[in-house]
Amino acid sequence: MNIQAIIKKAIKRLELEGKLLTPDFYAEAFCKEATKAGFAIEDCSKLEKFSATLNKEFQDELKKYHITNISELARFLISKLNRTNPSHCSNVLESQIMFTRRVLQVIEVLHNNEATELAKKSLELLSREPSLAEMEQFRQLWINFLTTYDDTFLQKLKALGDVDSGNLKKTVQNLNLTNLCDNPLNSLELSKIASLLVSSLTPSIASSVNEKIANISQKIKSNPELLHGTSIEAEIRSAIALRIALDKQSVKEMIESIDGVLDKLSLRLIEMIESSDNSTVEIQRIKKELESYNEKTITNFSVAHKKIYAIAIALEKNTQALASDLKKHSSEVNALSKKIEHLEQELQRARDESKEDFLTKIYNKRALDELMNIKEAEFERYGHNYTLVFLDLDHFKDVNDDYGHDAGDAVLFAFAKILKKEARAVDIVGRFGGEEFIAILGETDTKGGVIFAEKVRKKIKNTRLKYKENQIKLTVSCGVSDRKSNFSLQGLLKSADENLYKAKKEGRDRVVYK
Repeated sequence: MNIQAIIKKAIKRLELEGKLLTPDFYAEAFCKEATKAGFAIEDCSKLEKFSATLNKEFQDELKKYHITNISELARFLISKLNRTNPSHCSNVLESQIMFTRRVLQVIEVLHNNEATELAKKSLELLSREPSLAEMEQFRQLWINFLTTYDDTFLQKLKALGDVDSGNLKKTVQNLNLTNLCDNPLNSLELSKIASLLVSSLTPSIASSVNEKIANISQKIKSNPELLHGTSIEAEIRSAIALRIALDKQSVKEMIESIDGVLDKLSLRLIEMIESSDNSTVEIQRIKKELESYNEKTITNFSVAHKKIYAIAIALEKNTQALASDLKKHSSEVNALSKKIEHLEQELQRARDESKEDFLTKIYNKRALDELMNIKEAEFERYGHNYTLVFLDLDHFKDVNDDYGHDAGDAVLFAFAKILKKEARAVDIVGRFGGEEFIAILGETDTKGGVIFAEKVRKKIKNTRLKYKENQIKLTVSCGVSDRKSNFSLQGLLKSADENLYKAKKEGRDRVVYK
């Protein structure tokens, strides 16, 4: 292993431990990784060299206070020097602790849930005799809070008044909430909403509006205030269902009409082909007759003329009939073509907006992303913890290769049923893609997530999935992480994914967590 590899491992260690990339933290992580790799780095052994020059009393104190780096040694020696006047040092220390407590009490009543909770825990820490490690841990927590705090949410209030990010009270006083509180729907302009709703009730394909739809549309137009109540909900739902039925019936009639046009077109083309073939034979026969004609048989030209004229008349009639039919139905075909194109676009839009995985009948990735954002919002606002469990079927490709893709689909569907059965009613399970699934467990920490993942793992391991005459044996690998152990949703996803990768790398059929 070279120095570059040790540097990468040191940075990775800081990420896993949730520490910032500061010089002190980096030096500590680098020395640990260098020692682990068997490298002797002079800078990493300075503490031991300096400690050896001190007397035994100082060395014992260094062990007692768990001094681990040069910076801590320097602070320790400075404090020892400051204690040459114990009374003064004690008074200053007591005054600093009292000052710190007052600052924390002020922070505790501010309007930030995260800062309030951290202040409460810090006050509890100062009420006893904390170790240096505990003090360092809380110092790091405050640093993390300062570096990650984001007040851009205040900008969302600009529409209601002036926003002063440095004075929350002034911002609230400036908000114009009077009209919003008196009638929250005034700003939505019910008359415009009513007009949009009536437009949506009008059939988009059917040419006529049902009497029931017309009545409810008129009722909403004349009195938009009805939308405040809940009694009209059933009527609106019924009108929507009726509109859909009318459109479906109209589409059915149009398809039947175009089928008739196509049938007629096919018959006419066949008649023209048959007529053309007969005419060609007839023309060739007439040509031979014309070539054998001479001045003595010139009277036969009248017969040839009649035959040629008859062929021309037949072709003309067929062509005119076809042109007439095409002209008659062309406008209908064009209109139907546009409506079919519209229906196809609507169908594609409905598929894009679907939140159910078509194969497993559980949530798809689109829905999972939305639900995770909701959980994240609940965590940021109320502190509700949640856990992600990544699950990946082991050697799933072998199932497709050995038994076919139909067997693979059956396995995915069966696993989704098991996953849904083992989950609570409040939990969220879905297919993230391929053979990878996700469970979102609300109000659950890592320990609870591990319990759930182990239940699923044991269940799938002890189950023999039968497809046709084949018994398919499966295992699953799981990665678990909870939100409180990570600084962001992206960090949570990365942590759970890394744990899943570790489970795969260590032999599969296992649950890995931090």
